[in-house]
Amino acid sequence: MSGYSTNSGAPTYVDALPTTRDTGRQNAGLMAGCGKRTTGQQALLLFAFLQALFILTSTGRLHVTDEAAAFFQARSLVENGALVVPAATTGYEFYGQYDTQGRLRAPNGPAQAVALVPFYLLGRVMIRALAVPPSDRDVVMAFAVTLSSSTFSALAATLWFVLFARRGFGASLCLKAAVACAFGTPLFAYSGWLFSEPLAICLLTGASLAAFGTDNPVGIKRAALTGFLLGACLLVRPTHALVVPVFAAAILVRDGKGGWLSSLALVATAALGVGVYFGWNYHLYGNPLDFGYPEFADGKRLNGFETPMVWGLFGFLLSPGKSVFMFAPAALVAILGLPRLFRRDRGLAVLAVGAPIVSLILFSRYTQWEGGYCFGPRYLLPAIVLLLFGLLPWMETASQAGRRVLLGLIMAGAMIQAIGLATSFLEDQFTSGYYEAGFNYRLSHAPLITQSGLLCHYVVAASRGDPAAPLGKGFDRWFVFLIKAGVGSRAVFLVMSATTAIGAASALSLARSVRSPLS
Repeated sequence: MSGYSTNSGAPTYVDALPTTRDTGRQNAGLMAGCGKRTTGQQALLLFAFLQALFILTSTGRLHVTDEAAAFFQARSLVENGALVVPAATTGYEFYGQYDTQGRLRAPNGPAQAVALVPFYLLGRVMIRALAVPPSDRDVVMAFAVTLSSSTFSALAATLWFVLFARRGFGASLCLKAAVACAFGTPLFAYSGWLFSEPLAICLLTGASLAAFGTDNPVGIKRAALTGFLLGACLLVRPTHALVVPVFAAAILVRDGKGGWLSSLALVATAALGVGVYFGWNYHLYGNPLDFGYPEFADGKRLNGFETPMVWGLFGFLLSPGKSVFMFAPAALVAILGLPRLFRRDRGLAVLAVGAPIVSLILFSRYTQWEGGYCFGPRYLLPAIVLLLFGLLPWMETASQAGRRVLLGLIMAGAMIQAIGLATSFLEDQFTSGYYEAGFNYRLSHAPLITQSGLLCHYVVAASRGDPAAPLGKGFDRWFVFLIKAGVGSRAVFLVMSATTAIGAASALSLARSVRSPLS
């Protein structure tokens, strides 16, 4: 009998006013709603800030075959409706196989090319809006497509922030940790190139949020969404299938026997991605297990598992050119935070431990474990971002001295990424002995030394007023590159100004939001 009682024969509104318990529940609900809105607003501001900064620091051009192949696949998909690549263009030589119809196919997963389509269409809009002459349209289109990495990297760090904000960590702490992830790891560097790692990290972080974004047990729907994202991730690169059992194990460890159905739902949904990839391979090559990689390239079998484990482990852990701890020094602190993370959420802890271990074991044996011409431990980058889940629990209880040490490590990591982005890693590696004879990676290669030297060379040359470096060399920034290619400086300045204004405004708004009492 809602609203009144009839004990005395006349209605009296004894229940009309909320009790203390009801008031508490309403207040809690109101605060929860405010918290979700605040987190959403902060996430949007963080994304805008990171997107703007990553755009400003992007190289905006293609360097190696992996990048060029993804670009040409996206172009062919939009222009011709097929994921084919050219036999050769300026700076690009075909790497892949012929399909059963005699068309050239790159060994890239189809998901990245599909994800690049909106950025290719953005390039068309930019060409029209800026009245770019025909001779410059290719470089503008490459710039627009490369911006996809800026977007995926910014979105990955934003999802990272939302994940831990939803788990009850303070907004300020979550923001600091997300910034550490964004700038203190090679995610920052790879935001400026067209490799597939930013997209893969975005999907893996989204899968982590879908599965473990709340304290509640992982239900069937959340598990299915997680599996869908993991299936999409392995369509970016099939080796990402390794993390599927890690996610399934994380649900079981977190939820116990009650997580069996959800774990199976996750695996079944992710298996759809495997089925799509096998079907795609059969359609192209007549063999579901043929992923399009040529057996040999440059006289070497690149895609086997012939590297001695000790060699690969040393490279990933201790070498000056590929060490995880060299290129993401904050990982040292994240490891210390793993026990606290396990007490806080066993599922996230399993991801933070399991993904790096399985990735390290696989890629340490991979023949081309160094990742080809690239900067830092490219293949381990997605696992590094998951390892950094251990940062927040450590930061929550760290002393002031400990936090200062962490800040120093983050700044060191950011400086390393900035060095990698300042000049072309390809220019450096061609001249500094990246490979020995037979295309064997040289473990003593030290890019922080050689690329720093290259940067100093160009700084000194600029200070002396020497002629600008030729196209593709010198300072590796899109605005330098576009102006060298003949794009009008007024158009470049317009894009830079708008991006800088958006980044500054979002940073100020984000700072005010974090200081708000509702944060």
